[in-house]
Amino acid sequence: MSKINKEFLLESISEIKKGSEEKKRKFLETIELQIALKNYDPSRDKRFSGTVKLRHIPKHSFKLCVIGDEKHLDQAKSLKIDCRSVEDLKKLNKNKKLVKKLARSYDAFIASDGLIKQIPRILGPGLNKAGKFPTSLSHQEAMEDKVETVKRTIKFQMKKVLCLAVAIGHVNMDDDELLANIMIAVNFLVSLLKKNWQNVRSLHIKSTMGKPQRIY
Repeated sequence: MSKINKEFLLESISEIKKGSEEKKRKFLETIELQIALKNYDPSRDKRFSGTVKLRHIPKHSFKLCVIGDEKHLDQAKSLKIDCRSVEDLKKLNKNKKLVKKLARSYDAFIASDGLIKQIPRILGPGLNKAGKFPTSLSHQEAMEDKVETVKRTIKFQMKKVLCLAVAIGHVNMDDDELLANIMIAVNFLVSLLKKNWQNVRSLHIKSTMGKPQRIY
């Protein structure tokens, strides 16, 4: 049961968009959901993590890289998706700076299922540390569908602090699209928490440069 009032949420969304219209930026502002937790001890309580697929792609410019075998590399090239072979990764020589640079260059990675186990051996823990370990892709799956799923998926990961933030859309999206994404994200997050809504101190939505709007 969601404790968020839809009418109030739509008002908050329109406030964010109004702020973005009044002060036009040279880039498309992302809207993120900011979560503050309570009654949670990150050092004692089990840290949660989970991924959920939103109804609409939250990021306007989403950079993805396929780490593929020959067949997947050909598919990626025909779909005009950036791709790397195992040989390309070996050239990085486990250099931490270069692996970090690779992780920073993309929002997400997809890897052929036959190669996925080799990646930590070739690159070290860099992609995992960046929270960007590749999603597995088999030859039975359509690459386009997988790419679409990865673009619509967000991840909640509890770290050492009681605050989390995830991108749930951008200011050019329709109000209803933002509403759907926010509701899915909030309800999923609450389901991950030990005491559900009793662990939620506050929820805000905020555009990159705008003022935060409290929604709970």
